[in-house]
Amino acid sequence: MARRWIAWLLCLLPALPAAAEELTGTLEKVAETGRLAIGHRDASYPFSYLDQQGRATGYSVALCLRVAEQVQASLGLDALALDFVPVTPENRMGRLLDGTIDIECGSTTNTLTRQEQVDFSHIIFVTGAKLLVKANRGIHDFGDLDGKRLALASGTTTEVGVKSVIERLGMEVVVVPVQDHDEGFAALESDAVDCYISDHILLHGLRQQAETPDDYIVVGEFLSYEPYALMLRRDDAAFRLVVNRTLSELFRTDEIELIYRDWFEPLGARPGDLLRAAVRLQALPK
Repeated sequence: MARRWIAWLLCLLPALPAAAEELTGTLEKVAETGRLAIGHRDASYPFSYLDQQGRATGYSVALCLRVAEQVQASLGLDALALDFVPVTPENRMGRLLDGTIDIECGSTTNTLTRQEQVDFSHIIFVTGAKLLVKANRGIHDFGDLDGKRLALASGTTTEVGVKSVIERLGMEVVVVPVQDHDEGFAALESDAVDCYISDHILLHGLRQQAETPDDYIVVGEFLSYEPYALMLRRDDAAFRLVVNRTLSELFRTDEIELIYRDWFEPLGARPGDLLRAAVRLQALPK
């Protein structure tokens, strides 16, 4: 009889609820502190920038706020404090790796080289490098830059790609390094350079914010492929799952279209075929 009872109990064991897994990584840190540190850019309109009140805002920041809601819900926290920390192209990975920020919400390209140090979410946008020039300078494509001065933001994939093209073509150009997009546009505006090269959607944002937008044009063929993603720490699968679950839920619904319109319609930008494909492919089922 005793053996029958033991056998019966053993049959029931798989049906018993498993103990909750121990929290690790970013989720453990957030659960202990009640805080999530969001890295943002000061001047990467319309993805991540400061509004007139000095608050972090933009398309990428809006997505990260949705992530924060999911983190709070998944951890069962009554409240979650958000710390907004400014980052630059040069220090964004370092601040993620040393724990200053928990997620970077900017305009960062997911590359295999960067994946040696950090991790990334689903793709949130697809763009590529083009040229921002003054409309009256007669510059229409990359080949027109021979003998000219061009500005490039340091620490970006655009910087690496453009310098490689210049070397391959043997072009005579002067590369002026700048720290961010505002500095790049200021150099163009003051005629310190003839062109600022960056991702095309960011250039449209700079043009839109100019005092006289019609004085500037975005020209040329795409010089690169830039799939943007939210940057995370490596070996933190549980947090990455929360992030991607949030994004997939947005991608499955019309909400991503509404968020997109908020930030890109003022620029006259519509989702391209690559972005629409990325959204559809990453709208993973629950």
